[in-house]
Amino acid sequence: MIDNLRTRIAIVALIVVISVLWTAPNFVDTTRFWWPSQDKLSYGLDIQGGLHLVLGIDVENALEARLKKLSYTMKEEIKKEKDVTIGEIDIVNAAEGRIRINLKSPQDQKAVQAYMEDSSYGQGRIFQTLEANGQFVESRFYETEMRAFKKSLVDRTIETIRNRIDEFGVKEPTIAAQSDSRILVQLPGIQDSAQAKELINKTAKLEFMIVDPEFMPGSPRLEEVMGWIQEAEQKGGFALGENNLGYSDYLKKINEALKDKLPKDRIVRFEKAPNAKTLEAGKIPYVLQTDAMMAGDSLNDAAVSIDQIGQPIVVFSFDAKGAKEFGDLTTKHVKQLLAIVLDGVVQTAPNLREPITGGRGQIEMGGGGDRQKRIDDANLTAMVLRSGALPAELEQLEERTVGPTLGHDSIEKGKKAGLIGAVLVFLFMLAYYRSYGLLADVALGLNVLMILAVLTSLQATLTLPGVAGIVLTIGMAVDANVIIFERIREEIAKGAGVLAAIKEGYGRAFWAIFDANITTAAVCVVLMYFGTGPIRGFAVTLICGIVTSMFTAIFFTRTVLNLVVGKWKWTVAP
Repeated sequence: MIDNLRTRIAIVALIVVISVLWTAPNFVDTTRFWWPSQDKLSYGLDIQGGLHLVLGIDVENALEARLKKLSYTMKEEIKKEKDVTIGEIDIVNAAEGRIRINLKSPQDQKAVQAYMEDSSYGQGRIFQTLEANGQFVESRFYETEMRAFKKSLVDRTIETIRNRIDEFGVKEPTIAAQSDSRILVQLPGIQDSAQAKELINKTAKLEFMIVDPEFMPGSPRLEEVMGWIQEAEQKGGFALGENNLGYSDYLKKINEALKDKLPKDRIVRFEKAPNAKTLEAGKIPYVLQTDAMMAGDSLNDAAVSIDQIGQPIVVFSFDAKGAKEFGDLTTKHVKQLLAIVLDGVVQTAPNLREPITGGRGQIEMGGGGDRQKRIDDANLTAMVLRSGALPAELEQLEERTVGPTLGHDSIEKGKKAGLIGAVLVFLFMLAYYRSYGLLADVALGLNVLMILAVLTSLQATLTLPGVAGIVLTIGMAVDANVIIFERIREEIAKGAGVLAAIKEGYGRAFWAIFDANITTAAVCVVLMYFGTGPIRGFAVTLICGIVTSMFTAIFFTRTVLNLVVGKWKWTVAP
C-alpha cells in the first residue's frame, strides 16, 4: 500500500480524470472537437437489435468438389509416377469420400493401389483402400481426414464470413460454429438486413470454365439444348423463381434432367440476358466443361476499375500458384471461350485469343442500362471476391430480426433495475454509516464510472447480461466497505483513536476482501475461457467490476478518510 498521501491523492485524481475522458464519448458528442478518445461502447444484438442467422454448410457438395479436383490430378500423376493409364474415376459416395478408379488392365491393380495408399497430396496419407479386384480400385478418405476436412471447412467459412462482415462495416459481430456443419451469425445494429444477408449468403464461388466448342452461342446444338431445357421445365413442372425455386436448386433440377443428353463432364450454367433485369426475366444457357476448369480460390485481390470505353469492370489478380494454373488453362484452350462463372451465373465468356500468363484478369459488368447500377454491382462483386470465396455453399436454416424496440425496452428495464438497486444501497449506507456511508456512495459512483471507462477502452460489446453484471457489481461493491467499516467500529469500541481504527480496519479487512474477490474473479476467468457471447460479456463486465471495486473500496475511500481525519483533523466515525 502506498503510504504517501500526496501520491495517493494524485493517483486517485489521475484515474478519475482518465475515467471521465474515456467515458464522455458515450454521453457527449465529442466528434465536433478534439478529445483524447472517440471510442464508444458497442451494444449487443439484444440491446440495439440486429440480425440473427443460422447457416448450414453444404459439406457433401464440398467433398464432391474436392474429390473431382483430386480425380483430375490422379490421372496425370498415376500416368507420370506409375506409367499406368487408368480409366474413368467415379465418385461412389461423396458424403463418405469414396471414389472408384476403373482399370484398363488387371495388371495395373497393384500399381494403382500402391499409389492410392502412398500418395499424400502434401497432407499425409488420406486414402484407404476398400476393395481392389482387377477391374477397379475403390478407396475412401480416412476418418481422421474427413474430420479434419470438415473442421477446415467450418473454419474457412467462418473466416470468410468474418472478412465480408468486416468490409460491410458491422461492429462486434458474433460468428461461431454450432456444429461441424452449422454457423451462427449475429449482426448487432445492422440497418440494412437484406443487403447483409445478400453479402453473407453469396457463395462467391468463382470458377473459370471452358465453353464446349460443340455448343457455341448461336450454334444449332445450343438451340437444341434450349429446347431440352424448355421440355424439362414443362415435364417437371418447375421454372426459375416460381414457388420460391432459387437459382441453385433450379440448376440442380436442370442438370439432373439433362444428365443423359449432355456429353460426360458437361454442365449447364446461365448468363443473364442483356436487356433482362433478372435471370428469371431472361437467361442464356452455356454448356461448360467440368474437366477444363479452375476454381477462383487463388485470387489475391479484386478491385473496381474502368475500361477503355468507360464501362465499370472488376479487375482481379492471382497468387503464384493460381497464375500458373490460369496460364496452363488458357494456353491449353486458346481460341476457345472462357466462361467466368460467379455463383453459378456466367458473367462473361470472352474468347481466348492468346494465353493469359500474367496472373491478372477481369470481369465485365456488361453495357447498356443504368450505369450506376453496374457500378454498384461491380463494387459488391469486388467486395465479395476481395473478402474471399466461401469453400462451400451455405443454406439459411434460421433467421430472426431483433427489432430495436425490444432492445430499448430491455435496456430501459435494466436502467430502472440498476437505478432502484443503487438508490436502495445508497440510502442504506447513508442511514446506517452516516458520513462513512456517504463516502461509500461516492466510491460506488466512481466504481460505475471506472467500469464504463474500462469497457469503453476495451471496445467491449455491452449486452443485457453485461448490464446485469454492472447491476450485480453495484450490490457487491459495498461489501468491502461494510467489512471495513465494521472493523473500524470494533477498533473504536476497543478504545482506539479514529485514525488508528481506520488503519487497523483497512489492514485487517484487506485479506478477507481480497480472498472473496479473487475466488469470484477465478469463476469469471472460467466463464470467459469456456463461455461464448453473452456469457463471456457477463464475465468481462463482472471481472472489471471486481477490479474497480477493489480500487474504490480500499484505495479511494482510505485516501479520502486519511485526508479528512489525518490531514484536516475532522473527527468522523462510522
